[in-house]
Amino acid sequence: MPSDESSPLSRYAALDALRALALVWMTLYHFGFDLNHFGYWHQDFYRDPLWTVQRTLILSLFLLCAGLGQAIAEARKVSWRRLGRRWAQIAACALLVTAGSLVMFPRSFIYFGVLHGMALMWLLARVTLGLGNWLWLAGGLALLLPSAASWLLSGPLAFAADAFDSRWLNWLGLVTRKPVTEDYVPLFPWMGVFWWGVASGQWLLLHRPTWLARPLASGGARALASLGRHSLLYYMLHQPVMIAALMLAGWVARA
Repeated sequence: MPSDESSPLSRYAALDALRALALVWMTLYHFGFDLNHFGYWHQDFYRDPLWTVQRTLILSLFLLCAGLGQAIAEARKVSWRRLGRRWAQIAACALLVTAGSLVMFPRSFIYFGVLHGMALMWLLARVTLGLGNWLWLAGGLALLLPSAASWLLSGPLAFAADAFDSRWLNWLGLVTRKPVTEDYVPLFPWMGVFWWGVASGQWLLLHRPTWLARPLASGGARALASLGRHSLLYYMLHQPVMIAALMLAGWVARA
């Protein structure tokens, strides 16, 4: 997942290490998913709480880290130009994910997954940084909004349900049914987690600035921080590498 700090010299190693923990957890999750996809292991990744809860926790950790990074970028007065270049990389990778998923999952391809959502959330977070403590309230409301919308669209506003459930609007997350897609990270409720990450970062930088800036003592933690600095590249490569390895293993087993 993308990081927000401006340069290697100004990075917060603790945040990089935290992001890397999410990357490692995500890799294990995706490896299990791939084993299931190729028939080596049978699990229900779509309904079993063992996997659905893990997905929620992994995604929440990524978005919290992204929000923390936005707070750091604000404190360091990182320019829109620098952030714009990073945003363009995320948006381009989101399009690549869509293209790749069309090949593997033509009926459930990813059209608004984590990178698509991240690109939109970055922009919204950037223009709301000045809300300060109000971000806590905004985040809470964002988390509750889909449940309220589902109730309204199943009752008083039922006439609008089809529009909000369509691919044109379901990226908002105000739906009555989850769309058929391999990865779905709509704006709501996930913007709430992102906003809470920003609010947490602003609070830490103001009241506990050493918590994120402290050096990492162990070699393992420093290795994690190094991985966390290249989160977007890792995210884009880990699945193609694992899928290729499993396909090769299957070919060797059949040879």
